[in-house]
Formats: sequence, C-alpha cells, structure tokens
Amino acid sequence: MIALRLVRLIEDHSDELAEGLLKKFQNSPRTKDFAKVPAHELRERVYEILHNLGDWLLYKKEGDVERRYRELGARRAAQDVSVSDYCWAIVLTKEHLWDFLERQGMLRGPLEIYGEMELLRLMDQFFDRALCYATEGYEKTRVADTV
Repeated sequence: MIALRLVRLIEDHSDELAEGLLKKFQNSPRTKDFAKVPAHELRERVYEILHNLGDWLLYKKEGDVERRYRELGARRAAQDVSVSDYCWAIVLTKEHLWDFLERQGMLRGPLEIYGEMELLRLMDQFFDRALCYATEGYEKTRVADTV
C-alpha cells in the first residue's frame, strides 16, 4: 500500500518535521497564541501526532480520536489559545506534511497518485475529525468557565 509507505516516510522524519512545524507555529501570525503553551508540551504533542501518524490514520477508532482531541481542545482553551489559532495549527500541519511529501519526490506516476489520493483522504478524515472534536472540547471548557 503506497499510502502506508508515505505515512512511514513521515514517521521516519518525525523529528525533522516536528521542528519545522514548530517554527511555522512560532512565525505565523495565525498561531501566535501557541506561545502560551509550554514549549516542551507543544513539541511532545506535535511529535506524538507525526511519529504515530500511521496509528492515528489506520488503527485508531473514532472514539480514540474523539477522546484525545476533546482533551486537547479543552487544554488549549484552558491555556487561552484562541480556537482560530488552533484551527490554523491543524491547517498548517496538513500543509506541512503535504509539502514534505512533495519535496521527497515521492509523488510521480499513476500508482503514486492513487496512493497520494488515498493518503489525502485518510489525512483529511483524521485532521477534520481532530479539528471538530478539539473544538467541541474547547467549547465545553469555555462554557464551564462561564458558569
């Protein structure tokens, strides 16, 4: 399965990818609130996603994604990270991964294009759900703070 090979490539370069993504978070005006998150915590979360991407895309159940990202959304709300900054962080993560795969020259012929599409579908499904569940966790925390 080509998508799995691409995922393994991401996982094998997770340290490098995490560092690059953290720099993007630091430099983007759209993710400025992430400066409120302790650096070691943010690095651990980014690395966790990238290093275990195959598990998240292929083996984790919907309930696992829901639980993890509701917790993360609640945590970011408690840290006063705006929901828009959180959303942009997810978008930047997807773009960062795709840019990496393009730079690797892995995306060439018809078979690779099929693998690309398969991976894109899996990544979109995962990150879209992560975004929605994180927003739910965020909102629940914000409502609890006002009560």
